[in-house]
Amino acid sequence: MSTTANAVTTIRNSELGAQYGPKLVTPLPGPNAARIVADDDRLISPSYTRSYPMVAKRGRGVRVEDVDGNEFLDFAAGIAVTSTGHCHPEVVKAIQEQAAELIHISGTDFYYESLVTLSERLSAIAPMPGPHRFYYGNSGAEAVECALKIARYHTGRQNVIAFFGAFHGRTMGALSLTASKPQQRRRFAPLVPGVTHVRYPYAYRGCSGGPQEEDAFALGCARYIEEKLFKTTLAPEEVAAIFVEPIQGEGGYVVAPTIFMQELRRICDKYGILLVADEVQSGAGRTGKWWAIEHTGVQPDIVCMAKGIASGMPLGVCMTRAEIMDWKPGSHASTFGGNPVSIAAALATMDVLDREGIANAEKMGEQMLEQLRTWPARHPIVGDVRGRGLMIGIEIVKDQQSRDVAGLWRDRIVELAFERGLLILGCGETSIRLAPPLIVNQYEAAIALEILEECISLVETEQGR
Repeated sequence: MSTTANAVTTIRNSELGAQYGPKLVTPLPGPNAARIVADDDRLISPSYTRSYPMVAKRGRGVRVEDVDGNEFLDFAAGIAVTSTGHCHPEVVKAIQEQAAELIHISGTDFYYESLVTLSERLSAIAPMPGPHRFYYGNSGAEAVECALKIARYHTGRQNVIAFFGAFHGRTMGALSLTASKPQQRRRFAPLVPGVTHVRYPYAYRGCSGGPQEEDAFALGCARYIEEKLFKTTLAPEEVAAIFVEPIQGEGGYVVAPTIFMQELRRICDKYGILLVADEVQSGAGRTGKWWAIEHTGVQPDIVCMAKGIASGMPLGVCMTRAEIMDWKPGSHASTFGGNPVSIAAALATMDVLDREGIANAEKMGEQMLEQLRTWPARHPIVGDVRGRGLMIGIEIVKDQQSRDVAGLWRDRIVELAFERGLLILGCGETSIRLAPPLIVNQYEAAIALEILEECISLVETEQGR
């Protein structure tokens, strides 16, 4: 084991480990959790995907307590949502004060100042030049639905391009763009027509060479659109938009190379196509910048955001260059979108992220990735480690040479981590995602990585690796 790993083990078994690590007081699930899970199985939609029986009661920072008093380290952050940690006191205060003043009046039909205030704050950090306009909904899927509709409305074109592995949401328009897992689309056809999917530059699954070959592969993925698609089945003058995640989330935490994003921008500029950046999971500072696309230097035309922008309150935002959002009153709206309480949470969230969260995401992400990149040399089932900031993917394989997917082994690692008090989630066919709150500290990160490495080693032993 490396010196770094030994240092991590020391932290876990020290007083710091007792302070910052998990605290399990019952077998999992505990009796209260087991009862609630049984009732949930009887009453709640079976369409939800639960990885393990964790029944949350309260959360503070990076810690979540269940209904039996067990405390977990949360490296899922409510699917990359609780960016400032659970119940950050500044966010809680903003929610409480706003709830006592005005909960709802509907920005669809009336005015309130905080809509303007948040728009000005977001405009100041936009990854493309202003002026900008904003649409407010309740979720990432709603932000994507808005982007899809406005792209068609503004351009007068009917077709859009998205990517295999993409996840843009489950409402019908967003689902039509989604191409992550068959079950998400199964038995819902016909979906919204006019969507064409093409290959995303998933280098680990597309080539086996070094950086030069990976760049060539990424360039080929983008150029396929112009050199094949536009010359055979899809007229470019009928394409309204290209939807892309700068880092695919559900698809496996796959980072789009800069050269790929640059080529998409060139194609969009050449043919009058809008470039839509889906930053629902990768935005709000998670990658160490406000927006993941900023790492590439590419400027989008539309940005979709949600998840971490309001620390857990329901808020989705579609931000465009002002001239794009040219539709008429009544074209699109939402009764609850941008409600005053969610706006207050977003403003407080931005304060915390500006002050400390984004810088910490960059710092802690670099530290974690430095350690994680040593794992493939020590663990035969760790095929790839990738990410930016605190959006980190670890790909589990049956064999590093064949790179065969090992989804069941990945799921077993996630389950073992839960049993040891660490909350993580899978993504893609065979990857683990690490997406802790952006306020995570070095001790929490060290303990989480030690638990995860222990779980990987256990699966290797179980599989004779």
